[in-house]
Amino acid sequence: MLATSNGSGLWDTVRERLKAEIAANAFDFFIKPLTALNDQNDELVLGAPTAFLRQYVRDHHGAQIVRFAEEATGQSVRVSYVTATGAAPAPSAASADAAQIPAAPADNAVELAIGQPLNPRYTFAHFIAGRPNRFAYEAAMGVAEQIPEARYNPLFLYGGSGLGKTHLMHALGHEVRRRRPDLRVVYLSSERFMNGFLKALREKSTIEFKDMLRAADVLLIDDIQFLAGKEFTQEEFFHALNDLIGAGKQLVLTADRSPRSLDGISERIKSRLAGGLEADLHPTDFELRFSILQARRDQAARPRVRDGVGDDVLRYLAQKIVSNVRDLEGAFNKLALMAEATDEPVTPERTREFLADILRTHDRKITIDEIQKRVAEFYNLRSADMLSPRRARQVARPRQIAMYFAKRLTTRSLPDIGRRFGGRDHTTVIHAVKRIEALRSTDSTLDDELIRLQRMLEE
Repeated sequence: MLATSNGSGLWDTVRERLKAEIAANAFDFFIKPLTALNDQNDELVLGAPTAFLRQYVRDHHGAQIVRFAEEATGQSVRVSYVTATGAAPAPSAASADAAQIPAAPADNAVELAIGQPLNPRYTFAHFIAGRPNRFAYEAAMGVAEQIPEARYNPLFLYGGSGLGKTHLMHALGHEVRRRRPDLRVVYLSSERFMNGFLKALREKSTIEFKDMLRAADVLLIDDIQFLAGKEFTQEEFFHALNDLIGAGKQLVLTADRSPRSLDGISERIKSRLAGGLEADLHPTDFELRFSILQARRDQAARPRVRDGVGDDVLRYLAQKIVSNVRDLEGAFNKLALMAEATDEPVTPERTREFLADILRTHDRKITIDEIQKRVAEFYNLRSADMLSPRRARQVARPRQIAMYFAKRLTTRSLPDIGRRFGGRDHTTVIHAVKRIEALRSTDSTLDDELIRLQRMLEE
């Protein structure tokens, strides 16, 4: 038996196997906090600091843990999970309804003086999670549940416009207020932060401004990329980061790119940001867009919308509008008006006519030639390298990336894509797509590059 009397030996072995199998940020967030509480030969009891972590690990990594434990011991092992305190599971954040969310306390001078109200629609209950945004969603819920303990600080949410960063930030704030109404949750945009600081300078009240910032228990700052080039404001921002993190207060920040890619932001700020938990929101895929539209349809107040807009119409919209969730929901809102105003059935054909102006802006077709050209330029290669038989890494990896985008962003078949890449077999395309999907989940630099490339191709 590999395990010691308290199970630590076995858990150390299983944990190392998990570390090699899953993304580094997922390991740090979900696996590292677990402890082995007991081992009775064929039983491993794992303790999690929160009910959220306990449930998530059991649902998403339970099979792996059992398999690795049995491989390590050579016998059947029963794995169970408890919270570290033995408490019952906490209510799910996703079950919180907007009507149950308390407003900021009227006597909370900090929130009223420098903060902005949270959007009542931006809750976990109204956020649709799918493969492209799953980790960010789970991270935001997990951090909300752990507060006032700030284990992952700061939480840094990043991704393109309209993918849900601000929604998750507001949802986290709402959830903290629901769980701990005694805590001060302060939300402000980077513009509000800058304007507040400059106003305090003019009025010679910077000490009061700093004191109000530092009085927050949870500080949410949106779109910090707009602090780029504002050296004086960045100086105050850096000190606020240090003071709040040092005091054990939770910070949640958003930006349109990862900390390392924030141009015009000082290196010491980027280093501080990278020391927390980074969670990115990828561009949406068809399944997520379709799920979002179904949820919006099913949540509609009018029966004519709920009953009159079929899945065939939603599939059509999900295929046509791929830019971001904001554009997708805007198109659906306009479609809902049509459904309410007419007794005629809402069909894909009528949708195409009614939303012609919106769909026209999303109707640009991306070609394989364009993908090859853009990817080659991005990696300082020639377009001909995409077709060549060269297998050198500096050519092969960009070629795989181009195949990956050809599969994701065009309607071409796998054999057709292979032919367009120098007569390659469709199995080569499948391998390329799987390889890039695997790498982007563990390589944050590559993931940033893919996000930038997709934006370039879709713009």
